[in-house]
Amino acid sequence: MSLKKKLSPKQWIGAILLLIIFISITLFLYSWFHEDARFEKFARKLFISELCSNPIHLHYTLENTLEYGIDESTLTLPIYQAGQALKQSDETEAILASLQKFHPKRLSPANQYTYILLSTYLTSLKNCASYSYYDEPLSPYSGTQSELPILLADYRISSVEDIENYLSILSQIPSYLEGIILYEREKADYGLFMSDAAADKVIEQCSALMSPSLLQSDSHFLNITFSERLEKLVKENIINESEAAAWESENNRLLTTLVAPAYDKLADELTLLKGSGTNSQGLSHFSGGREYYQAYLRLTTGSYRSVSEIKEMLALDFEKNYTALIALMQQYPALTDSINAEDTFFPALSPENMLSKLQKMIEQDYPAIPFPSQNETASCTVKYVDDCLAPYTAPAFYLTPPIDHLEENTIYINTLDTTDGLSLFTTLAHEGYPGHLYQTLYSGHHLQAIGAGPVRNILYYGGYVEGWAMYVELNSYDYAIRLAKETNPETEAFYLADKLSRQIQLCLYSLLDILIHYEGASYERVSQILSAIGFTDEESIRAVYDYIVGEPCNYLKYYLGYLEIETLKDHAETAWGDTFTLYRFHTFLLNNGPADYRTLSRLLMISQAG
Repeated sequence: MSLKKKLSPKQWIGAILLLIIFISITLFLYSWFHEDARFEKFARKLFISELCSNPIHLHYTLENTLEYGIDESTLTLPIYQAGQALKQSDETEAILASLQKFHPKRLSPANQYTYILLSTYLTSLKNCASYSYYDEPLSPYSGTQSELPILLADYRISSVEDIENYLSILSQIPSYLEGIILYEREKADYGLFMSDAAADKVIEQCSALMSPSLLQSDSHFLNITFSERLEKLVKENIINESEAAAWESENNRLLTTLVAPAYDKLADELTLLKGSGTNSQGLSHFSGGREYYQAYLRLTTGSYRSVSEIKEMLALDFEKNYTALIALMQQYPALTDSINAEDTFFPALSPENMLSKLQKMIEQDYPAIPFPSQNETASCTVKYVDDCLAPYTAPAFYLTPPIDHLEENTIYINTLDTTDGLSLFTTLAHEGYPGHLYQTLYSGHHLQAIGAGPVRNILYYGGYVEGWAMYVELNSYDYAIRLAKETNPETEAFYLADKLSRQIQLCLYSLLDILIHYEGASYERVSQILSAIGFTDEESIRAVYDYIVGEPCNYLKYYLGYLEIETLKDHAETAWGDTFTLYRFHTFLLNNGPADYRTLSRLLMISQAG
């Protein structure tokens, strides 16, 4: 006889409802947390795939590659294949389609934000990639031919495996450059090859950068820098002197028998392609060039404004600063003669001392770098660009450290363009504190702290990164005035005039970028504009015109980025009212960047006072 009590119909219905609710909640929670896990797996796979496509970039981005399951020794340089440029848009579209399968509302806040950034970035990238062959890997001003030796000279070598990987990369350079030659031939077939003047500059660089006499005498900078890195390993007992000598011999062999001939062949092929370039002016003179410029402007700067709105924004800024400079010169007539004179006011400080002072001076208005522990710090080594590279590199540049080893940083100074005094001080603010070095360290540690995942490190927001550096560089004039006034009270007007001149110049060049690439302004038109405001040296005008033609959107990346930050700051002052401080605004920017300015503006709009 059973003692079990049977459930009534009402109880059965209640039990079924409870079971349905339990299953629903379980499925909901599973779906919610499973979405995060799936997204993080997708993002990590994308990060690894992107890095593995170029072993040099991988080496600069990660120190401990094994943690990501990557064996560097198996990787090769990306070799361009025939017609590959025509497929890039479809490849980006496929990644974007995979991303859009996720439900952002089911993701954690950190993953939601990563989703937004990935979506906007990939969309901009796809829009640019749809204009095949407009990209120029051999720009006379920042192309592969000059960038590659710089990256090789500073390639991190801390083990025998690093030596082997480095030498393997050298052995691959001929194939790598062959791929670029193939791409340039295809560009020529589509009528998009560079002008003869640009080709001549690249050809000259190929000869100068791989000088046979320097290589044969083992005095080339790629000989010297490699030997210096090996010497360090000898001191650390990682290799012995005989092993170092053997490695040096192999390096010299590869440079002279493979790398230099590959550069010679690149120069020869460009010589053969000369004459096929149909346009020596801006992008608008190509079919579809204006549309490409709009897409490239958005990708490069992160600004979602129309070209006409950007032009108006720049014009108003130019007028404001030009009027302010004229008023300042009327108030201090002596500035007319001294504005381009050598700075004799700034105290004599080494680059290291300048960085140290800047690091201290920014504490009130900029948040501290969120190091994982209070005892952790970061070092910075100041180096100087080799004389061979000086004509082809920027006045200064910061080499970003691996994202998993942010402690050691390097700033290069090009003495051809940057000397000392105020110029060096503001340059170090741009590259160091509170510029690139500070922003990189802050963002790197912040992303690690919130568990954002590494994929955000491969999204390059040039308008944010360079806009931030431009913003803090201009703000650093206040620090320079503070330092110099201690011994020279009259410096304030001089430094303010220098700051205004810098803004006017960058704003003017940004306007010219739009005129040349979007509106089709010729060299003669640009010469008329510059002559009307006092630029009369024809050689300088030609240099400005050629640079802007060869580097579309570059000045805008810096100066429009700066103006976008200033606009955000104005909006923050209005939105936050009495609770606004520079410290809070800078924290907002650093915590949410790098990003495009439309996303940052939307975040600012939903932020609350207090």
